[in-house]
Amino acid sequence: MKLYKQYLTQNDCYTTGATIKPRGVMVHSTGANNPTLRRYVGPNDGRLGQNRYNNHWNRPGIKKCAHAFIGELADGSVATYQTLPWNYCGWHCGGSANNTHISFEICEDSLTDARYFKAVYQEAVELTAYLCKKYGLDPLADGVVICHSEGHARGIASNHGDVLHWFPRHGKSMDDFRADVAELVRGNTPSPTPISYKVKVIADALNIRSGAGTKNPVVGVIRDKGVYTIVDEMNGWGLLKSGAGWISLAYVRKL
Repeated sequence: MKLYKQYLTQNDCYTTGATIKPRGVMVHSTGANNPTLRRYVGPNDGRLGQNRYNNHWNRPGIKKCAHAFIGELADGSVATYQTLPWNYCGWHCGGSANNTHISFEICEDSLTDARYFKAVYQEAVELTAYLCKKYGLDPLADGVVICHSEGHARGIASNHGDVLHWFPRHGKSMDDFRADVAELVRGNTPSPTPISYKVKVIADALNIRSGAGTKNPVVGVIRDKGVYTIVDEMNGWGLLKSGAGWISLAYVRKL
C-alpha cells in the first residue's frame, strides 16, 4: 500500500473539525470515468499532477469529503491519499454512517480495465485491513466493512449503487472483499510504504516549524543549504529525520 497524507484543509469537513469514534469502514467509488487522484485531491504535490480545472475538493464550500481516495498518480501508478484525519467526521454517504464509518473513494475508470481494477482493489483491501487493525475492528462482523450500496440497504446511507455496479464485473463481491481483508488482518497486514528521501535546501534561510504549516511556531532555522532526510509528508511539508520539526518542501530540491 502506498499511503500519502494530504489533508483537504480548505474543505468544509476539515474546517468544521467534528470527530467520530470509528466503528466501521465504508467503501465508495466516485461514479465518474476519471481514475486520476488529482481530480479530487489538491493542490499538486509533485506526484498528483496538475488539475487544470482546479475542481478538486480542497476548496471552501465543498461539503462532501471522504477520508481517503484511491486512484492513479500522474505517472499512472496506483496510490492512496488520506484527505481527512481518520477520526474526523466526513460527509460521504448522506446518512448516519457519516458518524460511524471511516470512508474512502476508489476513483472509477471505464469499469472495464482488469489491470486497473486489480490494482485499486488490492490497494483498497490493504487500506481497509490497516484501518481495521488500527481501530480494533473485525472486518467479518456485521456492518463493520460495507459499501455505500449495503449502507443504503441498512438505512444508514443514501441510495447509491457503489461498489456493487463495479466489483462483480471483475468477479468480486463485497463478501470476497471482506474475506480478503480478514485474511490480511489475521496475517501480516501491510503497513504504509515508509517515506525516506534526501533533499537539498535551496533557500538561504528555511524555517523549521513544530508542525506542518505556517500557523505552527518556528523552532529553528536552516542556513547551511545542506542535505537533510525527510521521513514524513503532509500538505507540502516534510518532517526532518532528526525530529527537529517540519520544513516547507517548496524550498528544497529532492535528490
